[in-house]
Amino acid sequence: MTTPLISTAELRDLLAGATEVTLLDVRYRMGGPSGPQEYAAGHLPGAVFVDLDTDLASPPGTGGRHPLPDPQVFERAMRRAGVSLGRPVVVYDDWSAHAAGRAWWLLRFHGHPDVRVLDGGLSVWVADGGAVEEGAVTPEPGDFTRSESPGMPVVDADGVLDVDVLVDARAAERYRGEVEPVDPVAGHVPGAVNVPTSRNLGDDGRFRSAEELRAVYAEVGAVPGADVAAYCGSGVTATHDLIAMELAGITAALYPGSWSGWVTDPSRPVSR
Repeated sequence: MTTPLISTAELRDLLAGATEVTLLDVRYRMGGPSGPQEYAAGHLPGAVFVDLDTDLASPPGTGGRHPLPDPQVFERAMRRAGVSLGRPVVVYDDWSAHAAGRAWWLLRFHGHPDVRVLDGGLSVWVADGGAVEEGAVTPEPGDFTRSESPGMPVVDADGVLDVDVLVDARAAERYRGEVEPVDPVAGHVPGAVNVPTSRNLGDDGRFRSAEELRAVYAEVGAVPGADVAAYCGSGVTATHDLIAMELAGITAALYPGSWSGWVTDPSRPVSR
């Protein structure tokens, strides 16, 4: 694996070859249609549905709206979905990779060596002539075993103020504190800079080139070699910025609690 993304053409070739591939459908959209219903109505052939709320997150609490899942819960969920360490995994959604990015990050964090996000997601797959099928898929259980050593960097609430560059991946108006449709407090973590996930994508819904992304993140001081972390509302869509930065050659940590976790402690400072 050399990139966090796979194109529709590359996926077609991979599926047509001799290598077995695990496809995970991470259909989820905040305030949007039901993931399971959307999945049942049409998904990539052989894809297994993964529920973001139950498989990729713990219940809401002091860790935010989508705390990282218990490692054992995640391991069991991935095994049920057919994930094995020796088989490549491709994840996708219909939300510009905002939900699929969470699955990508968690699998990488827990040691899977070959997991990629379908660039453009389901809509681009269909637009490029890719086949879909209806109904649920029940795979053979996988043998995924999580690593005890984190495969991706993280930062917690105590350390997030100390990084060189803290990237807020939310929409600009939420970052500025002008509106807050989800969490009880508006604003951003002091010192954070804003790179909305929309800036990572081109007009075709695919990620922009590595060169373009390097320029986007250089504007806020996020460059290769810097101490960088990213957050969002609940630690899900920030993985979109992490994908973009990895494409740009920037290693960045995730603050899993993100804004929803930060504001659970009223003593923490807020900027607007």
